[in-house]
Amino acid sequence: MRISRTARVVLGCITAAGLAIVYVPLLLVLLNSVNTDRSFGWPPSGLTGRWWRAALHSEGARQALLTSLKAGLAATAIALVLGTLAAYAVHRHRFFGRRTVSFLLVLPIALPGIVSGIALNAAFRTVLDPIGIGFGLFTVVVGHATFCVVIVFNNIGARLRRIAPSLAEASADLGARPWQTFRYVTFPAMRSALFAGGLLAFALSFDEIVVTTFTAGPGTRTLPIWIYENLARPHQAPVVNVVAALLILASVIPVYIAQRLSSDTAGGRL
Repeated sequence: MRISRTARVVLGCITAAGLAIVYVPLLLVLLNSVNTDRSFGWPPSGLTGRWWRAALHSEGARQALLTSLKAGLAATAIALVLGTLAAYAVHRHRFFGRRTVSFLLVLPIALPGIVSGIALNAAFRTVLDPIGIGFGLFTVVVGHATFCVVIVFNNIGARLRRIAPSLAEASADLGARPWQTFRYVTFPAMRSALFAGGLLAFALSFDEIVVTTFTAGPGTRTLPIWIYENLARPHQAPVVNVVAALLILASVIPVYIAQRLSSDTAGGRL
């Protein structure tokens, strides 16, 4: 379809404005992390690296980072196992209620985070409190896994739909057992989708704050919660900007890799 020069200019301006709304605030965070002015005066009076040194020596930030890594890795591991098994069952087998199961698996990602948080909080108080399990890292991991499973399920399901059933049928005709077919045919074909789903699930868990607020115990602070609690403290604000800048830089890596893997999939390079 051909469009006029005026339309191209208008669409370009709209695109540039949208990108600016998204990325200019991120650039300001990066700039404020080296701003000598503690109150973030504009324009910056100078540049300094002392806020980065202060962030590296912040015990609270290090502990929060460690907690976020533990929660993200554990939730991602659970999501990879459950999401893969669920996707394989839904997309490779026919059974009563298959569409209902698929809908219920995807539903958690569509619910508002505060609704999921309240529901999980009530469930944990009802089920776990009577057996002596309080709120802490375990409940955070379970809460994060509920929506991380959706990411893996969608990624693996999309890949399984692209894999021709004739490959598995040919493997069976050659005498391979179901496990051998999965190991040597299906798994290699969906490996990149599994990796991309894991990266996206980890990134989603690492940045989560709403569900974490309702599922974390008094002594459990992930990095997003630590940032939120210290953002209003004048002496901690520069350190918060440094931590936020690190998160921005670190988030680029998994998102970029997942995007490249998805592009390879769309191009037919399984």
